[in-house]
Amino acid sequence: MNKVFLSATVVAAVLALPGSPAMAQTSEITIGITVTTTGPAAALGIPERNSLEFVAKEIAGVPLKVIVLDDGGDPTNATTNARRFVTESKADIIMGSSTTPPTVAVSNVANEAGIPHIGLAPFPISPERAKWSVSMPQPIPIMGKVIYEHMKANNVKTVGYIGYSDSYGDLWANDFKAQAVPMGMTMIDEERFARPDTSVAGQVLKLVAANPDAVLVGASGTAAALPQSTLRERGYKGLIYQTHGAASMDFIRIAGKAAEGVLMASGPVMDPEDQPDSALTKKPGLALNKAYEAKYGANSRSQFAGHSFDAFLVLERVIPVALKKAKPGTPEFREAIRQALLTERDIAASQGVYNFTEKDRYGLDDRSRILLTVKDGKYVLAK
Repeated sequence: MNKVFLSATVVAAVLALPGSPAMAQTSEITIGITVTTTGPAAALGIPERNSLEFVAKEIAGVPLKVIVLDDGGDPTNATTNARRFVTESKADIIMGSSTTPPTVAVSNVANEAGIPHIGLAPFPISPERAKWSVSMPQPIPIMGKVIYEHMKANNVKTVGYIGYSDSYGDLWANDFKAQAVPMGMTMIDEERFARPDTSVAGQVLKLVAANPDAVLVGASGTAAALPQSTLRERGYKGLIYQTHGAASMDFIRIAGKAAEGVLMASGPVMDPEDQPDSALTKKPGLALNKAYEAKYGANSRSQFAGHSFDAFLVLERVIPVALKKAKPGTPEFREAIRQALLTERDIAASQGVYNFTEKDRYGLDDRSRILLTVKDGKYVLAK
């Protein structure tokens, strides 16, 4: 893992040397990507990095120069990486990161520099970050809706919440209050934990004592398995819901038997086989999973692999449009990409059908979510 990071860093440094042939070329499109391939969120970043093996190497006849750096899930590292893409690599497009806080940091840099930014984690796109940023993962309200509808159908009235003590945890807590409370549900206990924490025993004891009908876990990556396992170990028998931030095989591997019966929001890439042939997400989902599982093994598919894979499907639509207006490496080209992102319609990808607009920087609808459960150690569609 570290070896991959170091080699990517070295390559990036070489490509950034002043006066090098790579820097002198104007006929390639430079894409800087910062993801989390080490640390607690590596289960998100590694699939995002791996799926880059299966994306286009050129678009409209123009080669893509892709530079990948690891940020370890740290916003400071992500900021440093993004600034390198701006100042050294002269990137036309920036992607990343894998979790919410570093993605916000990357968005800040991209918007300061005027470079199109494609987020690979759900993050709040505030007005000061709205001009240059879009987000590939499904927005929280869309994913929350499928969870709350299932809760209501199963007569859930009281819910306990345990989530990260950061912006991702805030997004889910706030969404529950905005959507589920008007549907008749009450959050009777709210607990938080930090991403690096190795125990949530205290928080779980409070949740168990509150005895809610269901528990919602607002966490991502393998760390989402910690509350799951602890709740079952402490005897909680109610429904447990997880967000799309946990949708990976690593969650099942870490949670073990405690994962059985979990209810998890997910993008359609986790189960394209059961989609109707008319679904625009089916073909790209099958293509990604076939390539990914051939390389990394059966059932290695991942929600997160879909984010970076889909980002390039989006670029396959917008770059040809931008190239008609300007050349790579120029502010005019970046502006043309920004405009094309907001005007191209019905971009089919593994995780949804994208229609970005000035007001909607997620660009997704209900076609971008499904609800999974775990049965006998495998994800299946929830009923």
